[in-house]
Amino acid sequence: MLGVIPPGLLNMTAAKISLKEGHVRGLMFSLGVCTIVGVQTYIAVLFARYLVKHPEIVNILERVAFVIFVLITIYFLVLAKKTSSKPKKEREPRSKNSRFFFGMLLSSLNMFPIPYQAYMSISLASVGFLVFDNVGMLTYVTGSVMGTFVMLYVYVFFFEKIKSQRLKSQKNMSRIIGIVTGIIALITLVGIIRDFY
Repeated sequence: MLGVIPPGLLNMTAAKISLKEGHVRGLMFSLGVCTIVGVQTYIAVLFARYLVKHPEIVNILERVAFVIFVLITIYFLVLAKKTSSKPKKEREPRSKNSRFFFGMLLSSLNMFPIPYQAYMSISLASVGFLVFDNVGMLTYVTGSVMGTFVMLYVYVFFFEKIKSQRLKSQKNMSRIIGIVTGIIALITLVGIIRDFY
């Protein structure tokens, strides 16, 4: 859910579809997105469960994740300086079903949730908030899907109020994503340093 809070491709597309074609098509797009989010989160939790049983791999991946988050942060902060806020014209599918599958397609292209959800579930498990049994995993996946849908719902129905604010420009979206990934990189770095002591 945290990944959908700042304006990005998925939530802004849901908002645009809602404005141009109505709330129903915006919600169909959101359901398509959430279907893939559920699959991605389940894969991530399975991966996280495996990693918890092999802590030596977690240490290596923690360092790799730190580098990746730093690179993503730099990319989005540099992109924020270069991006113009001119909207791109795109061809829109028309049927409700095509909106559902369009949501699935866009969400499938975004592979970032898998390592992100694996990292988050390992972090939650380390502090005792998540147990890697069937109920715990299903609860986590359901919560992730519901949280994503709620955020997309907010964008679909309240974009008229949101779009007047500065967050609507691509420049600000990139900056926000860069800041979020920067914070995650710092948290990861603290975890790496703590492992040494």
